[in-house]
Amino acid sequence: MENDEIVIERHDHTTHGEYLVSIGSGEAAGKLTWTQRGDARDAQHTIVPPELRGQGIAGRLVDALVRDARREGFKIIPSCSYVAAQFDQHPEWEPLRA
Repeated sequence: MENDEIVIERHDHTTHGEYLVSIGSGEAAGKLTWTQRGDARDAQHTIVPPELRGQGIAGRLVDALVRDARREGFKIIPSCSYVAAQFDQHPEWEPLRA
């Protein structure tokens, strides 16, 4: 994967959405799903196939969510255990936690 480009797409359906990541020639490599809860997005699941884990893909998905939260002003409910662990490792994100 070192030479493959990572592309993250955001699909926003008002009440729910997802961030999808693909690598190289469009190979699906994971997703982060969320549901709208008031003025917050509840990050529910971060999924990366076992053969692609450990390459920073899940972290990039969370980074995309955090970037959008900063830009658009919404809070994040880290229901997904991976997202919660990332929040614990990044105290600077605490103002974004719902």
